[in-house]
Amino acid sequence: MRRLPVYLLVDTSGSMRGEPIEAVNNGIKSLIATLRQDPQALESVYMSIITFDAQVKAVCELTPLESFNPPSITTPDSGPTHLGEAIRIVAETVKSDVRKSSDTQKGDWAPMLFVLSDGKASDLQAFKEAIPLIRAAGFASIVGLAAGPKANPTDLKAFCDHVATMETMDSQSFSKFFQWVSEAINSGNQRADTKSPSSALPDEINFEF
Repeated sequence: MRRLPVYLLVDTSGSMRGEPIEAVNNGIKSLIATLRQDPQALESVYMSIITFDAQVKAVCELTPLESFNPPSITTPDSGPTHLGEAIRIVAETVKSDVRKSSDTQKGDWAPMLFVLSDGKASDLQAFKEAIPLIRAAGFASIVGLAAGPKANPTDLKAFCDHVATMETMDSQSFSKFFQWVSEAINSGNQRADTKSPSSALPDEINFEF
């Protein structure tokens, strides 16, 4: 079975502390539970979670959905948003993670990336340098979520295929977003060459192209 690698890149800067990060944790648990109800996803989807604040951490390396155990993501009290370093590391990680086709076997499906941030890149020079790297990484789809009133969708638009904005950062809104993510992953699993999400977004989210 060919794998569908799915990467979640989550902002854990200080402004995500409290209810927002708890809502994200609950949303990821709901996402995994929903995906496991789809037999095809259970066989092919592999998940990875990478977080970023002043540091970039692979809190969960690429793991089969069946055995994926969502970690409890935490945040520092305060700190910058090193989005540039984060997408550079994601681009490097994909190179080593994704299996390429050979004469004897087919490689993985093109991976999917979902990026969640509530601010803007603090490392501007690194961010500019990383944009062409993430664009060249071979993702079938990159979707960004600018969550909260201070989030800057402009940075996400620089490298994402699609950017959603969400004014509130409560559990209900994040839950609906992750529900949509599960539908997008299942859609990508059925049509691995997809370049755009096919599911309707919840009312709380303004989807921007």
